[in-house]
Amino acid sequence: MARRLLVLYTGGTIGMDHTPAGLAPVPGLLPKLLDRFRRDDLTIDVVEYPELIDSSAITVAHWNRLIDDIAANYAAYDGFVVIHGTDTMAYTASVLAFALHGLNKPVVLTGSQLPLVHPRSDGWSNLADALEAAAQPNLCEVVLAFNRQLLRGVTARKLDAASFAGFESPNAEPLAEFGIDVAWYRDRWRQPRGEFAPVRLDESAEVLLFMLAPGATAAQIGRTLAERKPAGAVLLSYGNGNAPADPALLDGVRVASAAGSLILNLTQVVHGRVAVGAYAASQPLAQAGALPGADMTPEAAIAKLTVLASQRLESALARALLEKSLVGEFND
Repeated sequence: MARRLLVLYTGGTIGMDHTPAGLAPVPGLLPKLLDRFRRDDLTIDVVEYPELIDSSAITVAHWNRLIDDIAANYAAYDGFVVIHGTDTMAYTASVLAFALHGLNKPVVLTGSQLPLVHPRSDGWSNLADALEAAAQPNLCEVVLAFNRQLLRGVTARKLDAASFAGFESPNAEPLAEFGIDVAWYRDRWRQPRGEFAPVRLDESAEVLLFMLAPGATAAQIGRTLAERKPAGAVLLSYGNGNAPADPALLDGVRVASAAGSLILNLTQVVHGRVAVGAYAASQPLAQAGALPGADMTPEAAIAKLTVLASQRLESALARALLEKSLVGEFND
């Protein structure tokens, strides 16, 4: 049975070419290069965005455009491929995973470390794998295709800027591996849940990210939380969620939480999880109101907080959803 795919091309290294100013996106180039992937059993339509951006320039407005375009074309296509720069691809994958409620079709993000015009580009294999994944009828989640692996969007991180193995899921197994034969690990795939009901993002919702470091940062973070009372905040603590019992930090968490801020405690380490109670030093943040983020990635945490804040939920419900795995963001 023929499958119909929509490719949304946002920019990134993959479609760049050499210009007098250096590598830059060239309108019209990538859709032309995609012609090699067309075949009788696969219809590919391409939407090239008017402003092709380096992904470091992505904004919440860009995320809303992707959400809107997928929603508007949802009934007409069997799967979607989002071509994206690598720097913020994991953030976008996470946002789409949380925002596309009830998704029952594949949405696959991909890009490359070298542009397609480079003789050693990894973009060709990444595109081939992304299109193959987007044509899978039982794949019902947002995923990332890179370096011959298919990763869950909310568990993927960019961990290497110097090799083709740019992305990993530090605490989760891949959903597929592409070799001469494709190993589809279907038992790891999520099942569709509910009706498709995408959520647009509130572009005014303030979600902040803090990283603890020895010195004065704890007090500074606390003061900022108390003053700003953001919709959400991610606090990257040490080890299993440990933090100093700094009065200003704890007071800031307490004040902001009481005002309705969602504050999530994540670990700075790549492998591992927040486990309140494993060490006594993990207790004060929890007692002040910070919620444990288990082994969620910072990218997923930012995305989840942004989507929850956009729904304007009651505080108790939002806190309950923050501690619940909604799209596979926790790896228990």
